[in-house]
Amino acid sequence: MSDLYHEKLPLEAIQCVFKVMQQAYWHRFQILTKRSGRLRELSPHLFCAQNIWQGVSVENSACLFRIDDLRQTAAAVKFLSLEPLLGPLPNLKLHAIDWVIVGSESGPGARAMDPGWVRDIREHCIATGIPFFFKQWGALSNNPDRNDPTATTNGGAAKGGRMLDGRFWNKIP
Repeated sequence: MSDLYHEKLPLEAIQCVFKVMQQAYWHRFQILTKRSGRLRELSPHLFCAQNIWQGVSVENSACLFRIDDLRQTAAAVKFLSLEPLLGPLPNLKLHAIDWVIVGSESGPGARAMDPGWVRDIREHCIATGIPFFFKQWGALSNNPDRNDPTATTNGGAAKGGRMLDGRFWNKIP
């Protein structure tokens, strides 16, 4: 667990990681970063095989620029991790995006996530044909469904539950 695009990690080291990922073609690697500028900058120097997926974290509308940076890469699969979702994303543009993951912040002091924000993103994904994956509510207080059987699970990916409107959303590209 680290950010492969940290500014102190040299290009040559990142290229070595990519070479290993390419050789392990039977695995799917999902690289997630908040350092979208460095991802964009280094992309011409990296070979993205089909098993190497690249994504950016977008927590609120102030971070939407990361999506444009991701679009400028040669990633085989481009995905968004909209987590922790801390605000609405009414201007979310999904062209050239292959997958959207949504989840809330979890743990002590976790900030709230409005169910309306999640539903808006889900409906946008459905309308544009983008696979939508709902990861978690993060806290019981975020979950509007008091009958969600996963909401009773403490820990793992079920923090606060992970059903949205009575079902699981587990789409992947």
